[in-house]
Amino acid sequence: MYNTAKKQVWFGELRTSRGTSIVVHDNALPDASPGRIYLFNANRNTIGEYVEDIVKVNLHELDNEQLKSAKAEHEAAWLEARTEFMAKHEAHIELSSVPDSAPEPKKKPSAALDDPIDDSMGVNDDDMDYEDTGFEASMSEDDDD
Repeated sequence: MYNTAKKQVWFGELRTSRGTSIVVHDNALPDASPGRIYLFNANRNTIGEYVEDIVKVNLHELDNEQLKSAKAEHEAAWLEARTEFMAKHEAHIELSSVPDSAPEPKKKPSAALDDPIDDSMGVNDDDMDYEDTGFEASMSEDDDD
């Protein structure tokens, strides 16, 4: 069974319905998403993210002879994939720590504060000419009676 607590780099075998593959788990790799692990898959020659609960039961230790053979055959490819993976991951970390340099969004001036507008008519109170309504004239005529 796979146990990375004892070893920094663990070489093992992933057994699936599609076949078997030599895999490598490295504790020095960055943490994957929660519930997932990174494994180097020798058949694919890449480091991929795997669901830990699914692959854990399918990971098996290699005996000493298989381990020597796996290291001899796949260690160079593993180290190359690891270097490439770490370079990409470091670039990702560096970009995520860069402060946002976008300009501040422009605030729209509030029309209600600068120029009171009667929203029901869309007309400014200053534009109204109340003297032309004839209201005062009709009022004064009624008062004379």
